[in-house]
Amino acid sequence: MKKLALTALAATLLLSACSPKYDLSIQEGPFEPSWESLEQGYRTPEWFRDAKLGLWSHWGLQCVPGWGDWYARKMYVQGDPFYEYHLKTYGHPSEYGFMEFIPQWTAENWHPDSLVALYKEAGAKYVVVMANHHDNFDNFDSRYQEWNSVNMGPHKDIVALFEQEARKQGLRFGISNHASHAWHWFQVAYGFDPEGPRAGERYDAWGLTKKDGKGKWWEGYDPQDFYGKPYFVAPDSLKTIREMNRWHAANDRKWWEDVPEELHDFAVNWFLRSKQLVDDYDPDLYYLDDETDLPMGQFGLDLAAHYYNTSVARRGSNEVVLTAKKLSPDKQKGVTFDCERSSIPEINPNPWQTCQCIGQWHYDYKLYENDGYKKAPEMIDSFIDIISKNGNLLLNIPLRGDGSLDDKEIEFLHEFGGWVRTNAEGIYASRPWKIFGEKLEEGGEVRFTTREGRLYTFTQGFPKTRTIKVRALGKDSAHVEGNVSGVSLIGSEAPVKWRQTGAFLEITVPAMTDDGKALCFAVDGVIK
Repeated sequence: MKKLALTALAATLLLSACSPKYDLSIQEGPFEPSWESLEQGYRTPEWFRDAKLGLWSHWGLQCVPGWGDWYARKMYVQGDPFYEYHLKTYGHPSEYGFMEFIPQWTAENWHPDSLVALYKEAGAKYVVVMANHHDNFDNFDSRYQEWNSVNMGPHKDIVALFEQEARKQGLRFGISNHASHAWHWFQVAYGFDPEGPRAGERYDAWGLTKKDGKGKWWEGYDPQDFYGKPYFVAPDSLKTIREMNRWHAANDRKWWEDVPEELHDFAVNWFLRSKQLVDDYDPDLYYLDDETDLPMGQFGLDLAAHYYNTSVARRGSNEVVLTAKKLSPDKQKGVTFDCERSSIPEINPNPWQTCQCIGQWHYDYKLYENDGYKKAPEMIDSFIDIISKNGNLLLNIPLRGDGSLDDKEIEFLHEFGGWVRTNAEGIYASRPWKIFGEKLEEGGEVRFTTREGRLYTFTQGFPKTRTIKVRALGKDSAHVEGNVSGVSLIGSEAPVKWRQTGAFLEITVPAMTDDGKALCFAVDGVIK
């Protein structure tokens, strides 16, 4: 296989921090590792624009305690509820650190075949699986991170098994990669309690080396490779929880996307792991959990070019999607913009994606017990808004540590999926109209999509009144190209009464049960 020469930065890092056996070169092809090349050469594949809905298995080691997002970090922050829960349930983090959850993660009730089938039934056209998170544990047969789900924990290649099922059942396959921030996110594991009876006692990551594993479940593995090495740690001088929190706030570097000088070895390792995901699993979509830019400086651009060029080499054209967050409009031409847990105010000229969840990203028993999940009608309204603005929804239904969904999550998928199937005509392969929607004078809002010359008008939730008046579809509206010739309710054979005046298209909702869910009306004649 012909490959591009190493970038200057990659070559420097290779010489200074990496063994020559590591291959940092990238696939040769039309894309160069620069923003200019990505922005000029990339076009979003039609399959992604048509798909509209993906379901995401944001499942990993942090689901084992079942207490929600960022457990691996917050359990090391004295005063945080996660710390207090961990102390009470498992013990002090100097004795029971996060790595001790690994042998508990047996995934005994994880069945990727039935999960993918359920995702497909719920309307997903692509399935995404988490390859790793900020906790630095790889959920695949990683050649560059020994702390992975094949060597320990489930002893399964989670990414590969999900990929096989997705392709077998005719769905596109994606992976999400969150590991680029592990180097700073996990530094709390080297910290200590600033107050209390164990003040000053460093947590488990501090001082643990490979030789300490003799006779233990992790014998032969180096905890420093898991926790990310002590790049910067809280100083002994901190004596209060407030001082510790202020120190972390000032020094954690937040979401740096560049490569600090002291981080060369981690950057090389990140690139190798990220590149392996492309080479071994050939994902149709690659989600990067990074903000403002691609991660790891030049390495992020190297990964993008390698991914796109690999698609060209294997498929004959670039048919893949790479996502990142908070991208400028120009950069959204070269990498697909992902908007976490929110939407955008207007139609985006470039296809984009919202990643959303019905609860926490990682499983949280508290939400289940307190009935805290988002309800199907609320998520449907969000979905409608996203597709009306040229976007897709990537929806996470968090798995429990054992790999199963709870009964409320299954009920949600059946309810949400039933609505999607009913209204599929106005969803899949649709495109935005001239405007995304409008507020109704009688209360509520509508959203628009188009497909094959028809305009689809979605109500946001069940209509507040029996008759809705859509100003954008009146005869005098600048948006319509012709007069309305017909209106029908998708999923129903009941006739729809309608009247188009100069000011409005008035639609009378057929008598039906108010279940809180949106309705979709197909409007003919306004698009020529």
